[in-house]
Amino acid sequence: MAKARAIVKRRKAVRNIRKITKTMQMIATAKFQKSLRRAVGTKPYSRKVRELVRELAASVGNVEHPLLRRPGPADRTHRIALLVITSNRGLAGAYNGNVLRKVMGFIRQQEAAGNGIDLYITGKKGTTYFNYQRRPIIQRVDVSDAVKFAEIEPTADRFIEDFTSGKVDAVYVAYMNFVSAGLQKAEVISLLPLSGTEDAAGGATTAGKGSAGAASTAPGAGAPAPASSGQHAIYDFLPGPEELLNELLPLTVRTALFQAYLDAATSEHVARMVSMKSATDNADKMVKSLTMRYNRARQSQITTELSEIMGGVEAMNA
Repeated sequence: MAKARAIVKRRKAVRNIRKITKTMQMIATAKFQKSLRRAVGTKPYSRKVRELVRELAASVGNVEHPLLRRPGPADRTHRIALLVITSNRGLAGAYNGNVLRKVMGFIRQQEAAGNGIDLYITGKKGTTYFNYQRRPIIQRVDVSDAVKFAEIEPTADRFIEDFTSGKVDAVYVAYMNFVSAGLQKAEVISLLPLSGTEDAAGGATTAGKGSAGAASTAPGAGAPAPASSGQHAIYDFLPGPEELLNELLPLTVRTALFQAYLDAATSEHVARMVSMKSATDNADKMVKSLTMRYNRARQSQITTELSEIMGGVEAMNA
């Protein structure tokens, strides 16, 4: 009887856990739908801003702007800023692990190239990890679950200030890029110097080359119109292209950083939704297994009791 009671208690505990994981799955699904609308809705704007910047740079020619500065050997500080976006909560599968593994690979690559790292962390999981690694953190960037543009703007402005003043040679962001509901990839993207405008301005190639070869382009960067279409947009600028670039280049940095936060939040909700669904399915399987074990234990107990009754009857009739 004791064995059957233990199985019943364990089955009850698993059922309670299943209720929790099912509820968390439903919450994550609702948050994912809301976050997906925001992430997908802002990408056309981000792409259009970068497209407009490329058109402006092409019309001006050789553009000289602090945000397009590519430090030469003489004025390099050999320091880069790295913002790592992780989650505040766990139970999201391999979400944080994938981001942190990508980050550590990038850090080792940069340190091998002789560059120092200024770490900026978003999320308790990233903070805990780098504290355990005994790596100094310059700043912890706190944002709400539904991140707003005003929350990331001071961080973007600080990166712009550090880069234009020559404190750092480049700025990178490590996050989970949301490709689709079934695919999310941990990436380290180049935030500064701005990528995608140098070619149009007659400058260098993408900012992802050089010592930071592992970095990809910034999120929301749109591709130019296909050459086969034979159509190109023609803009009339008022005020002039130089004044517009002074306004649009910082805006491009801010929107790229904001898009990274939106993609990271959407990827986190997807990971938690999938993880909680897997936990719920495993709980269902465990409940079925425990039910079968309970039935066998109860059947064995009933058989033993019947044998004892029959033995007592035979003893009385003897």
